[in-house]
Amino acid sequence: MGSLHVAVVAFPFSSHAPKLLMVARALATAEPSATFSFISTAASLARLPAAAPANLRFVEAPSGGADDEVGIPAWRRMELFVEAAEAGGLRQALETARAAAGGAPVSCVVGDTFMSMAAEAGVPWVAVLTGGPCALLAHVIGDAIRKDIGDHAPSRADEPLTSYPGLGMYRVRDLPFGMYRVPDLPVGGAGGDGANMYRVITTLVGRMAQRLPRYATAVALNAFPGLFPQDVSAALSDALPSALSIGPYHLLPGAAAPDDDDPHGCLAWLARHGAGTVAYVCFGTVVALPPDELRELASGLEASGAPFLWSLPEAAWALLPPGFLDRVKADDDSRLIVPWAPQGAVLRHQAVGAFVTHSGWGSVVEAMSGGVPMACRPFLGDQMMNARDVAHLWCFGTAFDDDTPMTRDGVAEVVVSLLKGEEGTRMRARARELQTRTLEAFGPDGGSVNNFRKFVEIVCADRA
Repeated sequence: MGSLHVAVVAFPFSSHAPKLLMVARALATAEPSATFSFISTAASLARLPAAAPANLRFVEAPSGGADDEVGIPAWRRMELFVEAAEAGGLRQALETARAAAGGAPVSCVVGDTFMSMAAEAGVPWVAVLTGGPCALLAHVIGDAIRKDIGDHAPSRADEPLTSYPGLGMYRVRDLPFGMYRVPDLPVGGAGGDGANMYRVITTLVGRMAQRLPRYATAVALNAFPGLFPQDVSAALSDALPSALSIGPYHLLPGAAAPDDDDPHGCLAWLARHGAGTVAYVCFGTVVALPPDELRELASGLEASGAPFLWSLPEAAWALLPPGFLDRVKADDDSRLIVPWAPQGAVLRHQAVGAFVTHSGWGSVVEAMSGGVPMACRPFLGDQMMNARDVAHLWCFGTAFDDDTPMTRDGVAEVVVSLLKGEEGTRMRARARELQTRTLEAFGPDGGSVNNFRKFVEIVCADRA
């Protein structure tokens, strides 16, 4: 291998590390003569597939005690890790990577935007955004928005953000984590709560918003060129240095793991169902649905009569309606609950015709590339803006919100509509159009392919 050495640094929580690993694999595939070090905590690395190109190695970063998950809520584990990284843990990990690479110094850090302490590593920082681009735009100009709205957010909740370039289609209520309200819901499973998660995440995004425009050499976006209207793209270009849409990341050449891990047989189960007949349900790894909404969702899925595959952490199974699990097990040909599902592969399966989710950005682009219409129940972070995009910009889904709560009847109606109704037919057509556009971005001379070449040139520039 050559002397070029690039470190890819992942935020070790939620779905950040898997997405950064996709980018790392793609970079290592594109530049086989360079050495790439993928840096995350031991616990994060243990959850990732070990298969990687020969020039990509894994390096542990100090966790600050965050890897001891027993009894430590998610927000505190995040806080411990970030404190350690800011206090020298990232520099320590980069030194470990240098030693493991035979002494080759790191010439560039490709870092998750939440790892904005990489700006102080002494080498160029190329940032990778895993969340929604428009939420990032809102964060970057967040001081101006907060000065404008002040304490009046509740009374201005439905006011459009037309005063801010690129944000005119969103309302005050759609603003991301920390800019509109503190979420009041269980977050993170192990004793987490909305207020503490709010504090930790707002600290992270505040640092990110300050450092990105000043210190990042470039910013990769998990989107394809032309996905957003021109005014949005122009505002992103004005706010961020060298913003490059190279996504969806999972479609980058070399990004995908060799095999989809499917320990619960989801794909074999889907193979027994007809095209577009199954509703897939998943709310990610951070948000724990409030118990009342969880029960409404379960009852609505059952009332719909539609086959469904539900990826739900086992810790929440005890909160399901009485007898629900027994009825699912008794009719496992048409209903399946698993603690984890290979989401990307599930959304690519022809049997899936609807996706009920929190509208995290990774879920949005995976649904888009799979051609699957969505029913969104956003809770926090970028999810409100993402849901707004799905329902009103791209029109391939619908959204539950404060005005349209996720009730038993509402869930049943939406699921049936997406799978069988006229509106669902229109949304499926829009989803297929978006799928085609996504795949075209990775075709010959596609926009994401061309931008990824520029991204590789920036990351692997000779800085000797």
